Amino acid sequence: MLPVGVVLTIPAAGSESSNGSVITNEEGWYKKDAGSELMRPRFAIMNPELTFTLPPYQTACGAADIMAHVMERYFTNARAVEFTDRLCEATLKTMINHVPRVLADPESYDSRAEIMWAGTIAHNDLLSTGRIGDWGSHMIEHELSGIYDVAHGAGLAVVFPAWMKKVYRHDMARFAQFAQRVWNVDYDFADPARTALEGIRRLEVFFHEIGLPVTLKELGVKDDRLQEMARKCTERGPVGNFVKLGRDEVLEVYKLAV
Repeated sequence: MLPVGVVLTIPAAGSESSNGSVITNEEGWYKKDAGSELMRPRFAIMNPELTFTLPPYQTACGAADIMAHVMERYFTNARAVEFTDRLCEATLKTMINHVPRVLADPESYDSRAEIMWAGTIAHNDLLSTGRIGDWGSHMIEHELSGIYDVAHGAGLAVVFPAWMKKVYRHDMARFAQFAQRVWNVDYDFADPARTALEGIRRLEVFFHEIGLPVTLKELGVKDDRLQEMARKCTERGPVGNFVKLGRDEVLEVYKLAV
């Protein structure tokens, strides 16, 4: 690995222990991912007190990014992954419990620490064990950030529920499991789709409650460049692994987010 050490000041990207980075090219307004095992930091200094002064909006954006890193891994076609399912669910529930607490009390050391640990575990690949993650939502969101310079977490709060509405029928049982275990939705045996959709709705409600947008309109993004974003998102081919999404399917996700 490169001889790099980091001091974490905002729990969000998980860069303190991940192998990923993002590059923005303002010529053409591109934002693309890049990564290598050489890029994992040699060490990270993680002091929750350094996050006490984060503005509420950035705290919430970071939380959405952390949760998205977990959900990108959670929605997988791999089978026999109960152990890492449970780890993912525990990480999400930790975020659900502690983000409202730090928004109410920004100097809550214990809650800031829980969020900081969750952000690290969410993206150091522990939760990827035995799984193939999706990552389509991240690619779809990058077009929003690349053109409109919106906070990545805020863009994910808009894109992820829309992506879920597009693909939940691909594996209804997994989405119903997500709803039941993470959001405490009562399982509707007669109508699993109702259970799945209620889980998506509760995710949207949570994002709203912590001060984030869940539609492009709320994000301040007009619908006049959706075709352009869908084209650029899929220039390197379809995105996602849980469900492969081509240009037309990505456009549908953007439209669901309007």
